[in-house]
Amino acid sequence: MTKARHARRSSADRVSPHALRARPGERASAVRARLRGGEAANVWDLLCVVDAGDHLLGTLTAQELASLPDDTLVEQVMRKGGPQISPTLDQEEMASLVLHHGVTAVPVVDAQGRLVGVVGPQALMSVLRSEHVEDLHRLAGITSETAQARAAFEEPPLRRARHRLPWLMVGLVGSALATLVVSRFETVLATKPALAFFIPGLVYLADAIGTQSEAVTVRGLSLSRVGFARMAGSELRTGMLIGLVLALLAFPMIWFVFGELRLALAVSAALASASTVASVLGLILPWLLNRIGLDPAYGSGPLATIVQDVLSLLIYFAFVSFIIF
Repeated sequence: MTKARHARRSSADRVSPHALRARPGERASAVRARLRGGEAANVWDLLCVVDAGDHLLGTLTAQELASLPDDTLVEQVMRKGGPQISPTLDQEEMASLVLHHGVTAVPVVDAQGRLVGVVGPQALMSVLRSEHVEDLHRLAGITSETAQARAAFEEPPLRRARHRLPWLMVGLVGSALATLVVSRFETVLATKPALAFFIPGLVYLADAIGTQSEAVTVRGLSLSRVGFARMAGSELRTGMLIGLVLALLAFPMIWFVFGELRLALAVSAALASASTVASVLGLILPWLLNRIGLDPAYGSGPLATIVQDVLSLLIYFAFVSFIIF
C-alpha cells in the first residue's frame, strides 16, 4: 500500500544489525556455546543461517534452537522460504507482512539477498502503535505527523488549531451544502413539520455506521491482505443487516407515537437505505484514496461525514416524497 505521508519510515529504520548468525555446517551445540560465551550480548530475536557471502539461507527461532539436540546441523532444521523484507519496505507494510505470516521477527535482506539485520517484536510493536496513533489522528481530521501526534496534548493551542482546522473548514463547506439540501424541501417540511424531527437521528446513525466502516477499512487496508471485492461484499451485507435491524426497530415506535403508517414507512426505509449507503461509502472512500496513493485515513472523519450527511438527507427526502407526498 502506498501512502503520501511525510517522513515515512522504512524497515531499515527498524532493523537491528545484531542478528545472530550461523553457518550451514554448524551444529546446534556450537551455536549455543557461542551464545554462552557472550557473542550475542545484545538481545537477539532470530538465528539467521548465512553462507560465506552473508546470503540468507534460512532461520530458526530461539525456542527452536534451544530444543535441538547438540549434534544437529542447523541447515537440516532451518526454516527455508520464510518471510523476508527489503530495507526500503514501508514500516506499515512490514508489520502487515509479519502479521500475515504469524511470526514475531523477520529478517531484512538487500537486493542481492545478503542479510542486513532482523526486525524483532519490540520494533514491530512500536510500528503498530505509531501507525495506530497516526491513523486515529487522521480519522479525526487532524493533520499532525506521528511524532507530533504523540505529543498532541502538550502542544500549544495555536498549533493544535492549525492541525485540526483544515478538514474542519472543508466540513464547514459541507455543512452549507447540507443546509442547501434541506432548504430545497422547505415546502415539504412546512406541510409536515414532524418530518424535521427525524433528520438529526437519521444523520447521526448514518455517520456512526460510516465511521465504523471507515475504521475497519483503514486498518484492514494497512494490516490485511483481503481483496477489495470480498471486503466490499462483506461490508455491503453488514450495512444492509444493520440498516434492516434499525428500520425494524424504528418502524413500530414511529407508528405508535405519531400514528401515521406512511411516515413510519418513509423514515424506516430511509434509515435502512442510508445505513447501507454509509457502510459502503465508509469502505469506498478510503479504498479510492489508497488506490491513488494517498493515506486512506484521509477519506474518513470530516470528509466522509460531509458526503454521508448530504446523501442521507437526499435519501430521506426522496423516500418522503415518494411515500408521503
